[in-house]
Amino acid sequence: MVSGRSGSGKSTLLRMLEDCGYNCVDNLPVPLLSEFVSKYRTDDEQARLAVSIDARNRAEDLGLLPDVLESLNTAILSRTVVFLDALNPALAKRFGDTRRKHPLVDSTTDLLQALDMETRLLAGISELADLRIDTTQLSSNDLRVYAHEEFARPSDAGLVLILRSFGYKHGVPVDADFVFDVRCLPNPYWEESLRNLTGLCEPVRAFFQKDESVDRLRTHICNYLETWLPTFQSRGRIYVSVALGCTGGRHRSVYLIERVAERLRQRYPGLLVRHREI
Repeated sequence: MVSGRSGSGKSTLLRMLEDCGYNCVDNLPVPLLSEFVSKYRTDDEQARLAVSIDARNRAEDLGLLPDVLESLNTAILSRTVVFLDALNPALAKRFGDTRRKHPLVDSTTDLLQALDMETRLLAGISELADLRIDTTQLSSNDLRVYAHEEFARPSDAGLVLILRSFGYKHGVPVDADFVFDVRCLPNPYWEESLRNLTGLCEPVRAFFQKDESVDRLRTHICNYLETWLPTFQSRGRIYVSVALGCTGGRHRSVYLIERVAERLRQRYPGLLVRHREI
């Protein structure tokens, strides 16, 4: 269960948990918590659930939460209450930067009064917290990294690496994080017998295997990715997209993507290969 004052990073944490395979619900009413857990536990005893409960709940419902949580604390159910908070100046600045409205602000309550009111409403949850996170000095990305280290299982820790071939004449993929141009390699298109084949076909593979420059470029691309992908992963990235392009996207880029995937798949078991033009 995630709670805390508005602007402290609850949504960021909930999105990270969703990326790690949790079934997440934001702003769940307290009276529905037991039903929500029971539903998922019946369907899947290994289900991981995350809910955000905060001052958007009614005050009388928040008063019920300690008893509800106690009823969920059983031998077959592990639960953790995470409470996020930050100093008032930091929270006020975040609301100013995003121009969001605090849920407790109205015609008679300004932002600082709303923050103080929220502190009182959530005092009971704060006392129940198993983990408290002060986000005053944390960026959103810092919080993601911290939370990933705290809550992700080993099987969640792997980066999802997407390798995509494409043809420059059809445009560069707009979602690519890295783009490598492989048009410097010999082009089997000019071999009449290979023109209508693709980089997945054995005759085209044999064509490339005869040229040392192809393997050298593959080695350089793999070395670069193996050097820098761990840095992206350490900063909380879940997905990284790598695109290799040739003119038509059917021969050179396809062959090289497959060869790069062969080398990287053991390190990144979540690796996906896509050939856009075929």
